[in-house]
Amino acid sequence: MKCPYCGNSDTRVIDSRPAEENNSIRRRRCCDECGKRFTTYEKIETIPLIVIKKDNNREQFERSKIESGVLSACYKRPVPADAIKEAVDEIELQIVNREEKEIPSSLIGEIVMERLKTLDPVAYVRFASVYRQFKDVNTFMEELKMFLE
Repeated sequence: MKCPYCGNSDTRVIDSRPAEENNSIRRRRCCDECGKRFTTYEKIETIPLIVIKKDNNREQFERSKIESGVLSACYKRPVPADAIKEAVDEIELQIVNREEKEIPSSLIGEIVMERLKTLDPVAYVRFASVYRQFKDVNTFMEELKMFLE
């Protein structure tokens, strides 16, 4: 593994342990050249999941898009970073565990909204307002009524 600090290709593993509920391995490494330490993660390579967009275009699933959406929804909310990471991990796991090669973006949006309901109600409404493209206040109120029931 190449050192991110000096570029040397001689690094050694000084510690290995399971991470992300045994779905990956976390390795602490030390560079033999500069002596700095860094962490790497090893994951199983899987067949890429394809997302079917609203316009029927297809693109590869990207966890970062879910992270971005959840972070935006939780902006300036009292939600700890660990809780956000855990929620994104759960969402990703739920999507990947469906064992489908293609998944509609609408289903991903619904999965994210379900998780946000339990994470933070305001974040849920923020995400839903963008995802469902609320056109006016009445549409917004209908969603709030459904949430409160």
